[in-house]
Amino acid sequence: MRILLVEDEEAIAMPLRRALESQGHEVRHAGTLEAGRASFVDTEPDLALLDVRLPDDASGGFTLAREVRAAGYRGPLLFLTARDTSGDRVEGLDLGGDDYLVKPFDLPELLARVRALLRRASDLRSDRVTVGALELDFSRQTVCWAGQPVSLSGREYALLERLARSPGRLYPSTELFDLVWDGQASDPGAVKVCVHHLRSKLGPEVIRTDARGYCLGTGALT
Repeated sequence: MRILLVEDEEAIAMPLRRALESQGHEVRHAGTLEAGRASFVDTEPDLALLDVRLPDDASGGFTLAREVRAAGYRGPLLFLTARDTSGDRVEGLDLGGDDYLVKPFDLPELLARVRALLRRASDLRSDRVTVGALELDFSRQTVCWAGQPVSLSGREYALLERLARSPGRLYPSTELFDLVWDGQASDPGAVKVCVHHLRSKLGPEVIRTDARGYCLGTGALT
């Protein structure tokens, strides 16, 4: 499993990273809010461990949780923090956190909580995803927008499904071309054409574009 660890204290981050990797996980470490934001896009984690207090934001873990939940991230979030008041716990859970562990913590307990969260996330996976006004049924390969069915071509559906399965991830155009067309086309510009068709059917904001690639846009998340 891919795990993102956002923690600025090396004395905590390094032993935790080694322990997680020893259990077969792929761990990405970030020490600031800004690095955590970038890592969410690059890593597409199955679970994230978020220190609440970060060097560039005193409530950085809460800030990051709020942002990734708003962007459609559905994976488990576990807060790590020295802030142990009831109000802090309530705030973290209300922001979409799945668990809250106070420092100093027992490493075996944290690893057990990680295993439990990953099991729960696996049990909750289904063949249907809803992101804002957008709903996809993967088994039937159907799409609805604001409750209304939308007819898509095979390529359009395949590209949209790829983005919808990882709502917070930014896909480079070349990666989408390889994944969706799988060698059956020679012009990578086909991605741009397909995105144009999806926007014409679902609205211009459904897919966001920047210099790095494509992801589900604000139109799907409102």
